[in-house]
Amino acid sequence: MLEAKNLEKQILIKKIDNRTLTVKIFDNKMLMAIVGEFNNNLNELEKLTKTKLYFRGNSITAKGDISAITDVSESLKYLANKYLITNSIENSDIDYSVKNSISEKDEKNKNNIRPLGQIIKTPRKSVIPRSKKQSEYLEALLNEKIVISLGPAGTGKSYLAVSVAVKMLMEKKVERVILSRPAVEAGERLGFLPGDMKDKVDPYLRPLYDALYDLFGFEKIQKKIESGEIEIAPLAFMRGRTLKNSFAILDEAQNASPTQIKMFLTRIGENSKLVVNGDPSQIDLINKNDSGLLKTKNILQDLKEIKFIEFDHNDVARHPLVAKIVKAYQKNINDKN
Repeated sequence: MLEAKNLEKQILIKKIDNRTLTVKIFDNKMLMAIVGEFNNNLNELEKLTKTKLYFRGNSITAKGDISAITDVSESLKYLANKYLITNSIENSDIDYSVKNSISEKDEKNKNNIRPLGQIIKTPRKSVIPRSKKQSEYLEALLNEKIVISLGPAGTGKSYLAVSVAVKMLMEKKVERVILSRPAVEAGERLGFLPGDMKDKVDPYLRPLYDALYDLFGFEKIQKKIESGEIEIAPLAFMRGRTLKNSFAILDEAQNASPTQIKMFLTRIGENSKLVVNGDPSQIDLINKNDSGLLKTKNILQDLKEIKFIEFDHNDVARHPLVAKIVKAYQKNINDKN
């Protein structure tokens, strides 16, 4: 576990009895980040752990059964550690801190949760893996030449890949980052789009822009795009190129044909990395059998030089409800089969 230095000096846990404990946090900024605006984080933690939490001064008091107040204690330790390392706490960290605490006691779930591990620092925030699979994925992004990931929405496939790619660009480990997606509409027909080619393809690539701006800021990314160091282009524009000193990501690959994915993978050149991401459950092609993602996995899975990562609902890092929605849809598919 990646643990901040002097964590024990920032937080003091005192057990009052079998149903009560207090957690004293000495750093006021950390305390406010953990409690959240209007006590929202504390209220969410109270709901998730089925305890009663009381916030007064620099102390949080937890009341409940012994297992529940232990979960609160471990969750608050995780959040304090997260704040010291990344200087931020997000809403999703509350849910994850509880899952992390429960996994420490539940052998069955230990493979699904992992404490703070690798960290990718970007100008606007620090990115950490929130599950064992995310940790494996991040390790593969840093060390492998070709990575192919499959899994549902919200598992961090695109976000983690973009964070590693641009970090490597900032550190001059690559000269260019290329972000690509098939220009396929998600179940809608948008019709004629005005403007030049960039205006026409940008709507399809908006999620990649969002990740870039969230991690690195609008102005910094715009300068990189204008200089050509970051290139965002539809998949069709990749044909005939050889990528050298580049980090290229193909997103939404479930909407690419086997031939298109083959074309993308064969662009790899000297000192380059290629990443292919997709969700087999969200194919927007008219004929879903035309999707090349699963076919590519079946064709290439025996190549040791290519790393495959498969996510599931346990790895969803967005709002906790997203994981439940993904799980419900998957259950519906399994029941039909």
